[in-house]
Amino acid sequence: MKSFTEEAPTLFLVATPIGNLEDITYRAVRILGEVDIIYAEDTRVSRKLLSHHGIKTKLASLHAHNEEDRADIVLQVLREGGSVALVSDAGTPLVSDPGLVLTKKVAEAGHPVVAIPGPSAFLPALVVSGLRTHPFLFYGFLPAKKEKRRRTLETLRDLPYTLLFYEAPHRVRGTLADMADILGKRRAALCRELTKRFEEVRRFRLDEASDLPDLKGEMVVVVEGGEERKQLPESDLAEHVEILIADGLPEMEAIKKVARMRKLKKNTVYMAFQNKKKRQNSKRFEE
Repeated sequence: MKSFTEEAPTLFLVATPIGNLEDITYRAVRILGEVDIIYAEDTRVSRKLLSHHGIKTKLASLHAHNEEDRADIVLQVLREGGSVALVSDAGTPLVSDPGLVLTKKVAEAGHPVVAIPGPSAFLPALVVSGLRTHPFLFYGFLPAKKEKRRRTLETLRDLPYTLLFYEAPHRVRGTLADMADILGKRRAALCRELTKRFEEVRRFRLDEASDLPDLKGEMVVVVEGGEERKQLPESDLAEHVEILIADGLPEMEAIKKVARMRKLKKNTVYMAFQNKKKRQNSKRFEE
């Protein structure tokens, strides 16, 4: 597939503005005007963009609830020699938006899939956050339910990457509270309504997030990555457990406490302690 060979029937994944309607490439405007049909997440939202740029291409909906059916229709259009564009409400299609099912089916059928790059909310948020820009990990939306959200944050806690999340305004306060509890006193930035009239970037430490006022609009949360930790020798972990046992803690409580203090998995500490005991027993047996 070559993105500059556009004669063949093609599915174009077209990035569109996240707020300011001027944030669209010349190529995106041309492609949207030339394809046979544009599929949009919400035709009401996309029609405003098309009208602003004088684009009169036929518009149809493709969202999470009809993507399977629409994918079959798109394949038929491509088989008949037509080309199709996919846009989301804002930003780059497939990035926390529908389109993966369609893209996979089109690619598997052997038709070209071409990305027309452009806006996406998380990259502007990253570069204005004041935090390290690489390496970074874009997660998207965390689970809405508190228990699942906290479990997910636990898996991300020790990664040495700047973390980026999308969040809804009615959940952002709870999400920041969970982040403060699990990730600690890290630097963070909350970027809302990027490229829009009320664009705002707030920089703070996660433990200060409770002081933030109620905020509205589309949000990106950027969080400082965890510190890289060198792999501790097993002997060091085992000795730490032995010290706590000597202070009166039961073995398993000592193992759990070391795991919490060192921010390690309990099983890592357990195996280090058991391996030391095995070596000691083996040495006694040899004597």
